[in-house]
Amino acid sequence: MRKEEIKELPESVRDFLHYMNVIKNKSELTVLEYASDLRMFFRFMYVERGLVSKDVDFDNIAISAIDLDFIKTITISDAYSFLAYCKNERHNDAASRSRKASTLRGFFKYLSVKTKQIDENPMEELESPKTKKSLPKYLTLDESVDLLNCIDGKFKERDYCIIVFFLNCGLRLAELVGLNYNDIKSDNSMRVTGKGNKERIIYLNEMCINAYNEYMKVRPNDGVKDKYALFLSARKSRISPKTVQYIVKTFLDKAGLGGKGLSTHKLRHTAATLMYQQGNVDILLIKELLGHENLATTEIYTHIVDSQLKDAVSSNPLNALSKDKKSDK
Repeated sequence: MRKEEIKELPESVRDFLHYMNVIKNKSELTVLEYASDLRMFFRFMYVERGLVSKDVDFDNIAISAIDLDFIKTITISDAYSFLAYCKNERHNDAASRSRKASTLRGFFKYLSVKTKQIDENPMEELESPKTKKSLPKYLTLDESVDLLNCIDGKFKERDYCIIVFFLNCGLRLAELVGLNYNDIKSDNSMRVTGKGNKERIIYLNEMCINAYNEYMKVRPNDGVKDKYALFLSARKSRISPKTVQYIVKTFLDKAGLGGKGLSTHKLRHTAATLMYQQGNVDILLIKELLGHENLATTEIYTHIVDSQLKDAVSSNPLNALSKDKKSDK
């Protein structure tokens, strides 16, 4: 959803989005996700209530006329019907549906508790779909080296620096895109603005410093639209998340690592995993580096090691003998 489309939403939704942005200090990307979820929900409600023809283009249903009287008629059953629609018709996975459930809970809590525009919160008991907890995908050390070695082209210094920052600093995509060149300090530290506009300091290693210096030699200075942006597009404006994703995908494919479900976020996982597994970095330090609020989020990297230890024991040839013995019985 684009920022300019927010004005097409109902007034109560716009007020909620302002609250999440200004008071709860949510990032612009998160606020746009809330907006998209609520727009989809209310379009679904229009269809469910028979207020528009069922053969209408769903993505063109206007919902700006929705008011509090309409919202007061919504029940928790409507929410579960919506989540079923998201699963069966839009093929949303459990994580996506869980986010939508969270958005609905937050919106109705805002209306009932924070602003008291409705008497009861119909979503107070709304449950989220269970999500499968899986270990994060990541590159091995050799795969990381292969990826870095295949970077070339007109913007090779920029693209190399981007991927080096991902692999060494564990940045989120939005964090990398939001970097300004004056975020890099003379003591080789880097100021990163993370979720909720929370800042943290990351100290650059020699590989990052070298990559940064080589890129700054060729970074355009004239005609730059955002003069402070560190990473610039071919049009000399701040590079977009989509362009960074394309860059990473291009070189993953070139390194023979395509089709494995890898992405910019998986490079963040790679940084954390390599530091924990091979750098023997304390998990608390990795938590600070990644900007996690809760240690439990970071501890998934210890689970990767546990999983590998389990696989190692299972790979013992003696284990195969026990299987053969069972089959003989």
